[in-house]
Amino acid sequence: MRVANEAEKQILIAFDPEQFFTEPHDNGFPAVLGRLASIDVDELEELPVDAWRCLAPRMLVADFDEHVQRD
Repeated sequence: MRVANEAEKQILIAFDPEQFFTEPHDNGFPAVLGRLASIDVDELEELPVDAWRCLAPRMLVADFDEHVQRD
């Protein structure tokens, strides 16, 4: 799953290494792997949105946030 930066990647892995991990070929790339069986449903819903936010244009993220606040 894409994350904002290498620091966030290291924080997730350090916080819960049973849930999040990486492989040597991903060193230096802002992404983590996750063990699906250990990720709760709420977090599983949040992770793809956070990954999308890392790459989406700012205007699209702003539109999304506006829509979510209305719901």
